[in-house]
Amino acid sequence: MRKKLLKGWRPVLVLILFMLCWEFICSSFNVPKWLLPAPSIILQEAITGWSDYAHHLVSTIQLTILGFLVGSSVGILVAVCLHLIPGMREAFYPILIISQNIPIIILAPLLVIWFGFGILPKIIVIILVCFFPITIATLDGFRQTSDELKHYMQMAGANKQQIFLKLEWPYALPSLFSGLKISATYSVMGAVISEWLGSSEGIGYYMTLASSSFRTDRVFVAILFIVILSLLFFLLLTYLEQKVIRWKAD
Repeated sequence: MRKKLLKGWRPVLVLILFMLCWEFICSSFNVPKWLLPAPSIILQEAITGWSDYAHHLVSTIQLTILGFLVGSSVGILVAVCLHLIPGMREAFYPILIISQNIPIIILAPLLVIWFGFGILPKIIVIILVCFFPITIATLDGFRQTSDELKHYMQMAGANKQQIFLKLEWPYALPSLFSGLKISATYSVMGAVISEWLGSSEGIGYYMTLASSSFRTDRVFVAILFIVILSLLFFLLLTYLEQKVIRWKAD
C-alpha cells in the first residue's frame, strides 16, 4: 500500500503543475472568463454553485449506476452464451464488432424517436457503451483457461457445468474486472450523452444549459465532476477486484 502511495505522487505533481500553469496564463494574459476560466474561478463556482447542480449530480449518479448494472449484466450474459453455446461465437462475434462502429451520438436520437424521452433510451445508450468491453474481456478470460487443468477435470469426471463454474469462470474473473473498470468510465460518459438528448436534469443537461449561456466556468465544473465520478467508479471496482480475486498473484 505504501509503495502505491509513493508511486501516486507523480501524476498528482504533474496535475498541480498543470493547474499552476493554467492559472498563471489566465491571470497574466487576462484571458476572458467566458473563453477560458482560471482553475480558481472554476473551483469557486464548484463551491458556491453547489445548490444549482447538486440534484443534477445525483440524477447522473443514479442513471450511471442503473445503466452500468444493466449493461454489465447484459455483457456477462452475452459472453457466457457465446462461450457455452456451440456456433454462437462464430455467428455473433462479427456483429458485436460491427455494433461498435456505429457512433452513439448518431444512434442516440433514433432511440429517442423510437422509445420517447423516458429513462429507457438513456439506459440503452449506457448499455451500448458498456457491454462490449465486458463481453470481449470475459470471452478472452474464458479462452485463457488452462488446457491442462481442463483436461485434468475431464479425466476426473467433471461435467461441463462443473468445469465452467469451478475452472473457467474463476479464470475469467481478472479479465472480467478489467472490462468492468473500462465500462465504469464509459457508463458515466454514456449517461452524460443520454442527458444531452432529452432530459430535464443531470450533469449533461446542466452542461448544455451552461454552454448555451456561455457559462464556461460551469461547463468546466460539469467536466470536473464527470472526471471525479469516473475515477471513483474505477477505484471502487479496483477495490472489489482485490476483495473478490484474493487468489490472484500480485
